[in-house]
Amino acid sequence: MKFGCRRAVSLLLLCGLGAGCSRPVPSAPAQPETPAASTGAASSTSDASGSIAPPLDPALLARASELSQRFIIVDGHVDLPFRLELSSMEGKPAPDVSGRTADGEFDLPRARAGGLDAPFMSIYVPATYQERGGARAFADHLIDVVEGLVRAHPASFALAATPDDVRRNGAAGQLSLPLGIENGAALEGKLEAVAHFRQRGVSYITLTHSKDNDIADTSYESEHTHRGLSPFGQSVVREMNRLGIMVDVAHVSDEAFYQAVELSQVPVIASHSSLRHFVPGFQRNVSDDMLRKLAARGGVIMINFGSTFVTAAANAVGEKRKLLGAEFAAQHKLDRNVLTDRRRIEEHVSRALPLPLARVEDVADHVDRVRQLVGIDHVGLGSDFEGVGPTLPIGLEDASRYPNLLAVLLQRGYSEAELEKLCSGNVLRVWQQVLDFAASAAKTE
Repeated sequence: MKFGCRRAVSLLLLCGLGAGCSRPVPSAPAQPETPAASTGAASSTSDASGSIAPPLDPALLARASELSQRFIIVDGHVDLPFRLELSSMEGKPAPDVSGRTADGEFDLPRARAGGLDAPFMSIYVPATYQERGGARAFADHLIDVVEGLVRAHPASFALAATPDDVRRNGAAGQLSLPLGIENGAALEGKLEAVAHFRQRGVSYITLTHSKDNDIADTSYESEHTHRGLSPFGQSVVREMNRLGIMVDVAHVSDEAFYQAVELSQVPVIASHSSLRHFVPGFQRNVSDDMLRKLAARGGVIMINFGSTFVTAAANAVGEKRKLLGAEFAAQHKLDRNVLTDRRRIEEHVSRALPLPLARVEDVADHVDRVRQLVGIDHVGLGSDFEGVGPTLPIGLEDASRYPNLLAVLLQRGYSEAELEKLCSGNVLRVWQQVLDFAASAAKTE
């Protein structure tokens, strides 16, 4: 149960569930899940099926809202640090997320309205840094950005390196900002860097991102450089276990996934992944067999909200949008690493090929399937807010909308105990197990 004062939430904030109302949609990223600026031209959208779900009972929405304020809610992946960095790269002041911002999906008022307590801040290291150098420095810089946010607003935000930190911060009325590095390239091939980032408060490391790195192969490429984990990657997993950092198998190839789950002496997480069952052939998602292996070792999959992760219809259009964006960039000699070019590409793609958005009910389907296959103890929430932006489902457009998902699940018969495990109980369990293992290992050294 949460501690401290939590203000009441208006049901108006739940607008969007089944009724088709949503905020204006900016241009969508041409590649899935690359954190992108939250501004751009509006694009027309529809839900994946072309139909509108009937509105839920207002009493269910009210109960879901109350539960969201009572339960601790942990989100496995929010790309806020990169959003703030993009503003700096453009020479603009960073948005003040202690107040309501005009764009993006995360700020303090919306987090409070949605009941969010601990969004893992993604320390996202683009693959370009592993090619040109500077990955570790960039990761350190983004951690500095998060620490700066805490210093600027100490009454509102606090760092968190343990589940107990999350609980203490909540008791003090602060939103916890735990850290997770997205792309182990930040280690730059040095095992000692694991300890460095642990000292900086990092609680998980996603082994790779969009390209094979010196740790593991990615789900996005076919090279399979290491056929899973490299020898260095195996050492990294062991060192993460030793030091108390969760192993995150989001983004990795199937081979790397199985190897990491088997090698780790403690449960692992997939911080922002969904199920391949609903999007056949999308390697970034987890297959039924992978899910069973993850659960058998006590792990947790944290469901990604992005429409291209959630429905086959959105994913198919997303793949076409990637090709369209690449063609437009080549034709006009544009570089996606240049922000002004990137926006031109995204605006063109959004106008030419609108994305059929998923609905909150589709995300609930992923939660349902995890519960059916391996049980409620192995599922959590990994929205990817600020990373998938305009591909978010109708009803889950920003951090105020977690109650919408809880309402759908209540309608489907979920108990309060089950919802509390989904909201945070499962990932807090794994997080504590990882820390306890490291503490025990330290005693024997």
